[in-house]
Amino acid sequence: MTNGEEHLYNHITDNLDAIMGILPEDIRAVLQKEGRRDDLLEIILDLGRVPTARYTDGEIVLRETEVSRDEIQHVVDRVGEFDDDNRAGIARTLHRIAAIRNRNGDVVGLTCRVGRAVYGTIAIIQDIVESGDSILLLGRPGVGKTTMLREAARVLAATKRVVIVDTSNEIGGDGDIPHPAIGRARRMQVETPALQHEVMIEAVENHNPEVIVIDEIGRELEAVAARTIAERGVQLIGTAHGNSLDNLLMNPTLSDLVGGVESVTLSDEEARRRHTQKTILERRAPPTFDVLVEIEARQQLLLHHRLAESVDALLRGRRPAQVERRYRDTDGEIHTEEAVPLSLQDRERGKRNGRGGSQSPGLSPSRAAEGAAAGSGHPPLARQAAKIFSYGVNRNRLEKAAARMHAPVHLVKRMPEADLMITTKAFYNQRTKVIKEAEQRDLPIYVLRNDTIDQMQSCLTDVFEVDSREPKPLEEALTEARDAIQEVLNGEPEVVLSPQNAYVRRRQHELARAADLVSASRGKEPNRRVRICQA
Repeated sequence: MTNGEEHLYNHITDNLDAIMGILPEDIRAVLQKEGRRDDLLEIILDLGRVPTARYTDGEIVLRETEVSRDEIQHVVDRVGEFDDDNRAGIARTLHRIAAIRNRNGDVVGLTCRVGRAVYGTIAIIQDIVESGDSILLLGRPGVGKTTMLREAARVLAATKRVVIVDTSNEIGGDGDIPHPAIGRARRMQVETPALQHEVMIEAVENHNPEVIVIDEIGRELEAVAARTIAERGVQLIGTAHGNSLDNLLMNPTLSDLVGGVESVTLSDEEARRRHTQKTILERRAPPTFDVLVEIEARQQLLLHHRLAESVDALLRGRRPAQVERRYRDTDGEIHTEEAVPLSLQDRERGKRNGRGGSQSPGLSPSRAAEGAAAGSGHPPLARQAAKIFSYGVNRNRLEKAAARMHAPVHLVKRMPEADLMITTKAFYNQRTKVIKEAEQRDLPIYVLRNDTIDQMQSCLTDVFEVDSREPKPLEEALTEARDAIQEVLNGEPEVVLSPQNAYVRRRQHELARAADLVSASRGKEPNRRVRICQA
């Protein structure tokens, strides 16, 4: 297997047995029987409800009986102290246990998140990390910001003085001794989240760092402290919650990280020269960070190399320049392409127009069909970006399906903003008010047989007109892989499969891993193929 594939398929799980050990025995037994250790994200224990486990592709019920108060106390007694933000950990691991309390302060719910140290995740932006520029990682919760931050600290600590300000012990793990995943970096713990900004300044003043690493900048004082650090010549690498740069600009608490926004009144002459209104929005100060990395999905990033110029362009209604999309394909290879994000005016115009007669080119109303879109004979959306309104469909799975195919998908929460709707057969047949409204709006409706990633990928193939003229159809290629796995299990040293495209090869790799066999891609496109052998 190539180095890229090793980074993509092999990660280090941080002592999963430790988090299993704090759970009630019957819940632990079900999780062990379920397997899929690499896909486990969280275990949810809520008083009076059935326990559940969240995996990368969905959620399962662990038993039919409800969680008792004694079981919640059983877990609480086996973890560290809960701090002011109701988070606790397990010493020298990266696991995080978050509590929900009632009005009396008693714990009535627990979210046990599995922490993993994944080596190699920073390779996709390692050139930027090592350049000395201050970097802000932006993304929604659970997309992998902290994992990349931890790996950046480890890589930089090999050659620089790195100090981590670890508010909730998510970067360096619980306990006084930091986890090995941060390498030689030093870690400063924060007594209470409200003091995070003070510890950030203390780190600079007392410990002479070259790099400061900080997770979850979320308060105004922390944004001010970040600016102070950056202006002292220290490289700052931090994370914040958000989906895109324009979200950050409109966030009154965090907009200072990208320079801040203020309203300016121009003279009549200047307004005429700029061809704008007299009152406009402008950037107030230089951004705290040099580079912004929008984490669109795991292994898919959008990079603003010149953050100040991107902010200015957005505020003036232009599309930012010097924006780059990077992604890692199924073979572990990193690809780079130019990206063209929308301006703020483009986004606002889309919101105002809704569907009002300005449909995306090539889209037309669809009838229901099992497993795909039943079109009216018009061509699909090709490779332009699609705004999708999902109804009765798991958004996380849909995002995962789009990320696997590198499909330019944006999930919207309001139907008027959408180019198309994706729903399931069960929801479509109910003829709900939402379905009728979509049909009245002439909105194309794509109907899935069931709510699975395979069905979603098949649907997106139709939406984006993905070329299906492969050397072998998907099912035939997967059948070939299953037959090869059986041959290897029966004693055959190795089996080489037929050439396939990157997506099909990824599916074949997954089948091999599920059978505890080794798989590797070899050869050059279009003749690249998978080899399966014993571990």
